[in-house]
Amino acid sequence: MASALPPETLRVTIWNEFIHEQTVDQVRQIYPSGIHAVIAAALEAKFGTEVCVRIATLAEPEHGLTYAVLAETDVLLWWGHAAHDRVEDDIVQRVHERVLQGMGFVALHSAHASKIFRRLMGTSCMLRWREAAEKERVWVIDPGHPIVSGLRDEWFELPNSEMYGEHFDIPAPEELFLVSWFEGGEVFRSGCAWRRGKGRVVYLSPGHETFPIYHNPNMQLLIANAVRYAAPTGGMYLGQGRNIVPSLSPISATHVVDENLHRAK
Repeated sequence: MASALPPETLRVTIWNEFIHEQTVDQVRQIYPSGIHAVIAAALEAKFGTEVCVRIATLAEPEHGLTYAVLAETDVLLWWGHAAHDRVEDDIVQRVHERVLQGMGFVALHSAHASKIFRRLMGTSCMLRWREAAEKERVWVIDPGHPIVSGLRDEWFELPNSEMYGEHFDIPAPEELFLVSWFEGGEVFRSGCAWRRGKGRVVYLSPGHETFPIYHNPNMQLLIANAVRYAAPTGGMYLGQGRNIVPSLSPISATHVVDENLHRAK
């Protein structure tokens, strides 16, 4: 139980729709226990007892994202591809509220088209793509950013990847730390971060299910760093409207409020 964990433990939930690994042989061979299992093992290897990882999948009741689970989640990772439309809207609303309250959210690869990422961004989040097993060169364009900490060079290569290309219909990233170049010529903003309410939102694009990208040590390092970066920072969430009747200092004017103006007709 989360209540038995040391207070400094980072509570991570990995959400995976978990469809391709069970239905497509090519994907099953790369991720026999699911993409989530590879990511979970990488986080546990990186953080040891400092992390507590929970798995949630589409087929579970409430997609595994009950109010209780989200209340005990510091950072939520999201991987989806084939079933974005099957995620229930009330669950999306639930996750959105938790992000505003301070829960970190890390969207992976095709999660750009998920309901929750689109909700957080407020745009279509669509892009160019091509699946041709081409080389992807991932460039670090902000070497001081915490998510790229520990990478040993200015770039690294993925021998086979799905191309994601511009234009990527997202709000301008508040922090842009990776840009990818593809063998076919396209470029893409592949590592981005924003704040929404009190929560940090990170997008990492490399990671198509038919390539072993999540086995790549550089990608595992980026995901671990993104989890640490997106962790809640404390403090209050003040996103709700508040009617402050008593003032901090005296107000000289006399004003009678017609409360009917503030009520729905």
